Amino acid sequence: MGRPLRIEYPGAFYHVTSRGNERRDIFLTQKNYERMIGYLESATERYGAQIHCFCLMSNHYHLLLETPRGNLRQILHHLNTSYTNYFNAKTGRAGHLFQGRYRAILVDKDHYAMELSRYIHLNPVRAQMVKDPLLYPWSSYKDYAGEKTGWDWVKTEWILSQISRNEKRARKGYRKFIGEVKGRAVRDPLEHVVSSAILGSEEFVDWVRERRVEKRAYHRDIPSLRQLSKWPSLLSIERETENLFGKRADESRRVALYLSHRLSGESLNEIGRYFGGIGPSAVSQNTRRLQERLKGDAKLSEKVNQLKRILSG
Repeated sequence: MGRPLRIEYPGAFYHVTSRGNERRDIFLTQKNYERMIGYLESATERYGAQIHCFCLMSNHYHLLLETPRGNLRQILHHLNTSYTNYFNAKTGRAGHLFQGRYRAILVDKDHYAMELSRYIHLNPVRAQMVKDPLLYPWSSYKDYAGEKTGWDWVKTEWILSQISRNEKRARKGYRKFIGEVKGRAVRDPLEHVVSSAILGSEEFVDWVRERRVEKRAYHRDIPSLRQLSKWPSLLSIERETENLFGKRADESRRVALYLSHRLSGESLNEIGRYFGGIGPSAVSQNTRRLQERLKGDAKLSEKVNQLKRILSG
């Protein structure tokens, strides 16, 4: 199986799941749960993690977290390694405790944070462990409902602010938001994940694809990256531009260079070599000049936009 795609940047928002190896229990006693909660707290202190929601189940856990430092790997390494070392020492076992790699879905929080928080907090209800999530001690729901837990590091403010700026009304509204689906099947919001990696609007997915996914040489090792990437090749850019502007036209070369810089994901050196060995500064200069022309040339702008649509299809 290929490696999962990890998209990391400052301020990224994730839904994270990590399961016990072979789906075995990873929490056996109250002390086990308390120890993991201690590691969640230390992740906020040492690595700047902002944990919006969590739920610890017997054989897995869910987190809704934000990474102001863009350090998801560091945070999850701290959680899973620290807890594995503790659990193995307590139980006299050795080896991996968690099943392979954790699953981290990059989330468009403006569209999905509320829904995901409800999905996470209702885990014990779906598992028929309790009828009311307030009765489950190992999740952040009590913090949202207004009951004191002593877990001041749980960041309830952002999700509650989506309901009301008044804290009392927000907590009441959140309890209603949870209660309105009790006894009914809640659709899994993760059904809408794109390329096993991103949950968000079409605009958010496009933004991530264009701004946050690095072009890499090992696409074949990461199937979701191959699915997500839409970088056209330099050859396809050159051919499509020649089809529109003509093979020998100077304008064709200028536009092809510009689109290669904007769309291909290739380095300036690679683009320069492809187009006859010009230097990286010449590629950048061509882009700046064409951008200025596009502001005042509606006809040229329409042609360039037409090529973008073709190459992104």
